[in-house]
Amino acid sequence: MSRHHPLRQAIGAAERVLADAGVASPRTDAELLAAHVLGVERGKLPLVPMVDATVLDALAALVARRARREPLQHLTGDAAMGAITVAVGPGVFVPRPETELMFAWGLATLAEVRSPVVVDLCTGSGVLALSVANARPDARVHAVDIDAAALSWARRNADARAAAGDTPVRLHSGDVTDPGLFADLDGQVDLLLCNPPYVPDGTEVPPEVADHDPAHAVFSGADGLTVIRSVVTAAARLLRPGGAVAIEHDDTHGDSVPALLADRGVFTDIEDHPDLAGRPRFSTARRRPMA
Repeated sequence: MSRHHPLRQAIGAAERVLADAGVASPRTDAELLAAHVLGVERGKLPLVPMVDATVLDALAALVARRARREPLQHLTGDAAMGAITVAVGPGVFVPRPETELMFAWGLATLAEVRSPVVVDLCTGSGVLALSVANARPDARVHAVDIDAAALSWARRNADARAAAGDTPVRLHSGDVTDPGLFADLDGQVDLLLCNPPYVPDGTEVPPEVADHDPAHAVFSGADGLTVIRSVVTAAARLLRPGGAVAIEHDDTHGDSVPALLADRGVFTDIEDHPDLAGRPRFSTARRRPMA
């Protein structure tokens, strides 16, 4: 009897288990877990037609955990953005693929800016700040979070990226509602990025979020805009004339966040952008030139 088993069949079985458990992307997750167990890229799975029983057992154990709605990224230990991956796990918000779109928009705004100053508010794992530093070695990047657990993950990731040769990111402990936050950067920032807590209190969220993401990194007041209001205020103060801001938000905020930006009276080119599913997801604007 052969001791090797078809990987394709194992992935198919994992997909069915995950689909029955209500996982939103069962095939993708099954393949990513298989790739993680094998230590190969997902695209190279077809090059591994047969696997032994130890691989099947390891895959089955991870699939069982995923079926209990443990986040995929907690199982693989990392999350990707841009050209890098960062370590994630319990105690820090898991980056979502949708944030890639905001990251790409931010990079595009810096295309003609030499040695830009970039600020990442509510940095969490540090993924946005570190992705910018990787893509723009000439940038001076600052990242801040109020939560000690998140900052410990960000420090771990920042150290790893610096060891890999990226320009170091400056990490800060601070509160985005503090009117003096980054006061020494007033009027000097070329790009401000923020993926803040933005879900309205009481909103039903998937088990991966409800049971594993820190609540303070998800929910933000009755309308979900409590932190975003402070982010808009900070952007008005920190951005240089012509500097840009991008703020991720709930899919119910497609009108309200642009309105908050417009109400400040100092922003132009205000626009809202959809996510991968076509839902409102992040708002952008530029600081008006000084009169």
